[in-house]
This record gives sequence, structure tokens and C-alpha cells, in this order.
Amino acid sequence: MNPSRSLIKRVVCGVRVEDIEEPTMREIRYLDKLIDELARGKAMEKILRTGS
Repeated sequence: MNPSRSLIKRVVCGVRVEDIEEPTMREIRYLDKLIDELARGKAMEKILRTGS
């Protein structure tokens, strides 16, 4: 898991990520967000902001 995943904010799958108290469920929502971005055609480097 990317150490910067806690920077993900907003709504993922209809749920506000920062409001989720259960750590496991929060991790699942982070993965949902990653999958959504990949499905939309974004490059992994752009999603993780690791590119130049």
C-alpha cells in the first residue's frame, strides 16, 4: 500500500473516506478509489503522483 494513501479525501463509492472509523473498511475504500481511477484510464504514475 502506498504510504500517501491517507491523503485521499472526498467521497469514494458514496462514502466520505475521512468519516470511516473502521481501518479495514477505510483501506478497502482507498483500493476502490485506485481501481476507479485505473478504470477511467489514468496512468498509475499519475494516480500515485510519482511521475515527473
